[in-house]
Amino acid sequence: MFTPEQTALVNQLIRQRRSVYPAQFTGEVIPDALIEQLLENANWAPTHGKTEPWRFVVFAGAGLQKLAEFQATMYQKLTPPEAFKQEKYDKLLSNPLKCSHIIALGMKRQESGKIPEIEEVEAVACAVQNLYLSATAHNLGGYWGTGGVTYMPEAKSFFGLGDADSLLGFFYVGYPAQPSPEGQRKPVSEKTTWVRG
Repeated sequence: MFTPEQTALVNQLIRQRRSVYPAQFTGEVIPDALIEQLLENANWAPTHGKTEPWRFVVFAGAGLQKLAEFQATMYQKLTPPEAFKQEKYDKLLSNPLKCSHIIALGMKRQESGKIPEIEEVEAVACAVQNLYLSATAHNLGGYWGTGGVTYMPEAKSFFGLGDADSLLGFFYVGYPAQPSPEGQRKPVSEKTTWVRG
């Protein structure tokens, strides 16, 4: 049972969560034990049929360079010359190195296929929200990005995923260089319909 004070803290945590991008990180390295706490909280996301479809690959230290080189090489290899953008290639090489850790976000499809795929994707999204809230609670910056190699089928095996699985992006983590600005949302009343009878 939560006290009113604890409930107020939960409300504050949810409403103060912000995306903090790699360019906004200090470059300081977060202890691995703290990342493990974030992952443990992510592991407690809701999951239909108890499939727990989330899979995480954590890149740290020299692993960040390995991810950067993989992404850039894959982009160069699979992009037609007329569509290739040097700026994007350079960003794929440099952005990972601005982070303390990067968590690749995978969805492991259960063999039976009993649970609809969209529900498994939604479960992973809930796990990512737990990552976001946990990062906020620890005064860390986090960002869920779906660029780079996210939707390239050829990239799946690098992250330990099979053909039926999905790579759903990356969660970039670092210490924020400065506080995030106030967030804004339109009133929830504009997005809600009540049916009472």
